[in-house]
Amino acid sequence: MRASAFVYPWDVVGDPAAARRIADLGVEQVTLASAYHSTRALTPRHPRHRVVAARHSAVYYPVDPARWEGLRLRPYAQDWVAGEDPYGEAAAALADAGLEVHSWVILAHNTRLGGEHPDLTVRNAYGDRYPWAPCIAREEVRAYAAALAAEAAVRPGARGVELESCGWYGLGHLSAHDKTGGVRLDGAGQYLMSLCFCPGCEAGYAAHGADPGRLRRAVAGALEPLWRGERGEGGEREKASGGREREWEEVGKLLGQELAEAAAGWRDQVASAFQTEVVTAVRKAAEARRTEGFRVLLHADPAPHRCGANVGVDPAGVLALADGVVLPCTGDGAEREAVLAPFGPHRTPSTVLAANLTVVGGMGGRPAELAEDAAHARELGADELRLYHAGLASDADLAAVRAALSRSA
Repeated sequence: MRASAFVYPWDVVGDPAAARRIADLGVEQVTLASAYHSTRALTPRHPRHRVVAARHSAVYYPVDPARWEGLRLRPYAQDWVAGEDPYGEAAAALADAGLEVHSWVILAHNTRLGGEHPDLTVRNAYGDRYPWAPCIAREEVRAYAAALAAEAAVRPGARGVELESCGWYGLGHLSAHDKTGGVRLDGAGQYLMSLCFCPGCEAGYAAHGADPGRLRRAVAGALEPLWRGERGEGGEREKASGGREREWEEVGKLLGQELAEAAAGWRDQVASAFQTEVVTAVRKAAEARRTEGFRVLLHADPAPHRCGANVGVDPAGVLALADGVVLPCTGDGAEREAVLAPFGPHRTPSTVLAANLTVVGGMGGRPAELAEDAAHARELGADELRLYHAGLASDADLAAVRAALSRSA
């Protein structure tokens, strides 16, 4: 199976040994961040630092001012990695080591953008704004995402792109000093807390036959037992058994089928249009650069109601649009099957189903079981691997990856 490792520019820039070390893992490809959200990352082997604090969402290449002329939203520059084009520098070093480079682009997740433009963010049923979650129903957000995807994806030398958070973002978000775990939200609760009630979404619900005020009251009423601690313990059981269908059945019970279907109709319409605009923009940019065979993949989940980094999609629809998907496959066999199986009937000979496996032991990864997990994913239809994350993993984790990929080869 073809394997790719996720990498940040700061893992490579300033470390002359990094590119060769990554190639020696046995991967053929790297997925290199060109537009990424804020994060705090360890760099266990870098000769100049051990921690990188990326304070806000930023791009790691010089932007084209003409592309952004007239747009309200624009990408932010960074100052924590040296050089004007850290992505380009890292990409060149990785290519020199024999690795194929694909871009890694984060779209509908940008806390700084949301903080500066709160009117464009997801607003929940209680009126709370989520600054980390731009509302993809807004025209300004769609224009920004399409422009960012086209520019950040088709960098010099890149042979493809993986688009993360290419759809609805919601409540779920790793924040500094996060204090949202006091009440456990099951899958249905996460969805209800992620429904947007900005003016644009309220108009959309109405167009799909749901009175926005009634829907908002229904959401608040359905969530009330969670705040009292009377419901929500089913979340872990659902996750363990891949209960995506049960999550949606629960939403229907809580809201009533009519309201649930109206909300889903609007959100599915918006997500599909958003993804189409973004992928179309990337393909046009690739054609303009005459980058033949440029692949466009989405980080995805087969349950349309889910949101976040791996956006919920309709498997048939997304595979008709993109060249494939990157799917979260860390965990037990039941979870891998729940994620991979829905895409099987809709694939073509050229479709990419990439199983994303975390190989950082300290982040819940299973580097010692990589060979077995990869083999099981292949049995379920995966034809490529994504390894998260070459820069964050310890030496012991990377040794396990090398051994596993060597056995698989």
